[in-house]
Amino acid sequence: MSICLSQLTFAQEIIEIPHNKSTETTWQGGEKTYFSDLWSTDVVTNVSVPTIQVFRPENPNGTSVIIAPGGGLYALSIKSEGTAVAEWLNQKGVTAFVLKYRLVPTGEDGVQEITDDANKDPQHIANRVAPVMPYAIQDGLAAITYVREHAESFKINKNKIGFMGFSAGGAVTMGVAYTYTEANKPDFLVPVYPWTSVYPVQKVPEDAPPMLVICATDDPLELAPGSIELYTSWLKAKKSVALQMFSKGGHGFGMRKQGLPSDNWIQRFHDWAIAEEIILVQ
Repeated sequence: MSICLSQLTFAQEIIEIPHNKSTETTWQGGEKTYFSDLWSTDVVTNVSVPTIQVFRPENPNGTSVIIAPGGGLYALSIKSEGTAVAEWLNQKGVTAFVLKYRLVPTGEDGVQEITDDANKDPQHIANRVAPVMPYAIQDGLAAITYVREHAESFKINKNKIGFMGFSAGGAVTMGVAYTYTEANKPDFLVPVYPWTSVYPVQKVPEDAPPMLVICATDDPLELAPGSIELYTSWLKAKKSVALQMFSKGGHGFGMRKQGLPSDNWIQRFHDWAIAEEIILVQ
């Protein structure tokens, strides 16, 4: 197994991003990558060292997106909300970076752990997530800084770096949106069914970047109201914002195909980015 993983890592362009080590949270056993039967998708758990995986298009148009997969901060839905998104964006000339941000320390199966916590005591999830969330947000900001500092080598425009996050990754996106500095400010934001209950809507920054919020009305985690609140906050602050709310789609649809209009959310993002001149049609 170690040989296979080593060869796989060598074939990929994976970069460890600078980070301050946690003094309060400790991880044991290393990062784990596996197929989760519970979620029916590939996941990564127990991330203690933040990295970005680089996806370079054949014909880069200068725009780039840092992608933060979701998974309740216990796991990362690394394919449906990560690499598959990056591959689609590459086809449109967008350079993509899939971010593995730090997660709740877990054992052999983080997905089983969050499932058990949800069934026994949902508040325990919040208690485990709270100390790790600041580090996940730091990782998001550090990823922007790194990508911007190396924009030339990535063949991207340093002023067209966006941040897209799903669910818990959407909470990371909001953390980035509220705490950036000049060096790590995202040029656009795309929170997709953001986990607003764990990271509530706050005051909009004076120089807030354009944002597209995506969600489904029937999200079983009831994230639609928070998505609307987030959209409304940008609207009231007179910032550039759009909302794509699907009537059906549930939670965690990512790049999964359900035979619903929500299957085309990423095309709606692309349309919006062209309209906002974030992506220039070549």
